[in-house]
Amino acid sequence: MTVRLPRSAPGPAGAALALLAALALVPAVGPAFTVYVLALIMVTGLLALSLNLVLGYGGLYQFHHAVFYGVGAYVLAVAVTRGGWPAWLGFLAGPLAAALAGLLIGWFCVRLTRLYFGMLQISLGSLLWTVVLRWYPVTGGDNGIHDIPLPGALQTLPGAYYLILAVVAASTAVLYLIVRSPFGITLQAIRDNAQRCQTVGVDVRAHQIGAIVIAAFFAGVAGVLYVALERSVFPNLLFWVLSLEIFVMCLLGGWFTFAGPMLGAALMVALRTVIGRYTDLWTMFVGIILILLIFFMPEGVVGFALARLRARAAGAGGRG
Repeated sequence: MTVRLPRSAPGPAGAALALLAALALVPAVGPAFTVYVLALIMVTGLLALSLNLVLGYGGLYQFHHAVFYGVGAYVLAVAVTRGGWPAWLGFLAGPLAAALAGLLIGWFCVRLTRLYFGMLQISLGSLLWTVVLRWYPVTGGDNGIHDIPLPGALQTLPGAYYLILAVVAASTAVLYLIVRSPFGITLQAIRDNAQRCQTVGVDVRAHQIGAIVIAAFFAGVAGVLYVALERSVFPNLLFWVLSLEIFVMCLLGGWFTFAGPMLGAALMVALRTVIGRYTDLWTMFVGIILILLIFFMPEGVVGFALARLRARAAGAGGRG
């Protein structure tokens, strides 16, 4: 007697590869506006994923995460336009400078907890924003820096899109491995009970600073990718309002899930793009959606979907 096993659905790796292949075909078949929006979603999604490393998995209220995004973008812009550096060197310097900023800010902030941690980080991040806003000879002040010279392949939208797709895919894979590594598991244990972890010998502050530095590095990666897409930078990239938007993206998608922030970024950018065509009050609609989300899906869209799938699987297992 031959027993035929049911064909299983593709796993997360197969689904990710299929999505990657589909995204790679978009510039060949889709309009330029769609290519631009998808590229912006990927950049913003990587920024939200980097925040979720310290927010959802580390339990740190990093309220001013956009400052690292802006540092990465501005270091690339200043290095290329003012310093005459090669573009590839600026692309490396941006994330490294963001990681250094994360190390300095994190070293001060980890001495505080919860709300006080977030308040101190907002203060230090606002200090960097003020420096960028007022340092006209270097940063251009509130005028920003425009027409940043980049290699010829990146001066076209498809070229920038494929660079963003490749870097975001690689960064997402690295972040996933970090979350699943012993470091990531320890970070989640610290989130759940920092005192118990410290009692058993875990260096809580070292793990928290490490998570902040890693998150700042990938926020800097998102920053240099933004420059590749827009070829300009503005002080608003370091402003706390953008940090609040990223925070909402994590809540919207599900901050205790890995893919949730990416979905939240896609929803936020899509809402801003679609509703913004008809009214300037798109933030009001986002606020209404967020209120409904807090009442009916406090775990976010992905968290809610996973909970329903687990409940359905448990019900099927019980009947079996």
